[in-house]
Amino acid sequence: MDHHEQSSLSDPTRRTFLRTMGGAAAVVVGPSLRNSPGAESGSAIADRPNIEGAVPITLRINGKDHSLRIDPRTTLLDCIRETVALTGTKKGCDHGQCGACTVHVNGRRVNSCLSLALMHDGEEITTIEGLGVPEALHPMQAAFVACDAYQCGYCTSGQIMSAVALLKEPCGRDDAAVKELMSGNICRCGAYHNIVAAIQQVRSKS
Repeated sequence: MDHHEQSSLSDPTRRTFLRTMGGAAAVVVGPSLRNSPGAESGSAIADRPNIEGAVPITLRINGKDHSLRIDPRTTLLDCIRETVALTGTKKGCDHGQCGACTVHVNGRRVNSCLSLALMHDGEEITTIEGLGVPEALHPMQAAFVACDAYQCGYCTSGQIMSAVALLKEPCGRDDAAVKELMSGNICRCGAYHNIVAAIQQVRSKS
């Protein structure tokens, strides 16, 4: 074996290395994805016997009862996203400061990252998935589209949930009043002007 052949064996090209590692990664990642929580139903995840200290709970989300067994330390946000697999509710700051995780509990808006799921056993919970569907949008969802009230979209579900709750809350008619009641929802893209416009469009028709 000459020096060139020895070099090619001991120093594989970058392409060969990536091809080899890519194949290995597929072997490792493939099964793990199939067995990940997102690939299973909420009930299957919740009923796993290896959750130490799990407690029974029934969450009524978007009109459907979910009988679960969860860690009592689970937040409502994590239960909605990881156990029930409704991922429209977003995890932003996880400290109750950005509003991306806003849902409705018994008709009132709540930062789901600050609330334990156990606190809402049997209560009526509504997430963005429960407001409307593409074929039949909630008026606020339609207004957000019409007014281009989003950019990256990460905060949008929380913005809409707060905006819908605002419709039933005491709020002055001017933009300043709307901004005050929406101040708990942060838009990093800065689409506030259009967000207020969307809310005022719906309010003007109510």
